[in-house]
Amino acid sequence: MSVLSGVSALVTGGTSGIGLATAMALAGRGADVAVAGRDEKRGRQVVAAIAEAGGTADFIAAELHGESSARELARAAVARFGRIDVLVNNAGVFPFGPTEQTTEADFDAVFGLNVRAPYFLVAELAPAMARRGHGAIVNVTTAAAAYGAAGLGLYGASKAALVLLTKAWAAEYGPHGVRVNAVSPGPTRTEGTAPRGAALDRAAMAGPARRPGTAEEIAEAIVFLASAEQSSFVHGAILPVDGGRAAV
Repeated sequence: MSVLSGVSALVTGGTSGIGLATAMALAGRGADVAVAGRDEKRGRQVVAAIAEAGGTADFIAAELHGESSARELARAAVARFGRIDVLVNNAGVFPFGPTEQTTEADFDAVFGLNVRAPYFLVAELAPAMARRGHGAIVNVTTAAAAYGAAGLGLYGASKAALVLLTKAWAAEYGPHGVRVNAVSPGPTRTEGTAPRGAALDRAAMAGPARRPGTAEEIAEAIVFLASAEQSSFVHGAILPVDGGRAAV
């Protein structure tokens, strides 16, 4: 039997990059996956790819920005699959730039997607997990949440908030059987980070692996944390998947 057979999962930002790799990996382990994203064409392609590989998935169009959109997505996912056992808060934006060039609209957009949306997805889904006595929430943060870097203040701050929320939710829901953890990727090569070009390689050279990670490598860590069989005693952890960047 597949390790996630009978499990229903919701992956935000599931049409590209780490989210796409995570949706494929979860489905490959037997989970039924709700793939959430903005691009319906790409979403249908992901669902078709999962089906071709023998898995089960459905696409839910979602433009996440805060409470109403998050709760609407959560309810749609529950309506499709009956319940959600695993929530992967992956959707996010990662702007780079000087503080003085950041507008209030920029600030609100980043915190809306990176913090408010995960917060209210958890608010909507975690209580039902707790009533059932089991569930897993995996937040996708970043290595940049743990150190200061010029141009990364807004992005790093939003993900640092998610790090704290991971620990707070673990304390809140863990006693009821809901495991809440996070992965902290380092430089990772995806279509979203492609514009960084050689800068991504230079950033990766700071870690012992001396190369960027792949979306699939991050996804494997997410699957590990999502699986009660594999990580039953892991609560409130921030798992670095960063080529060793946290060690130096």
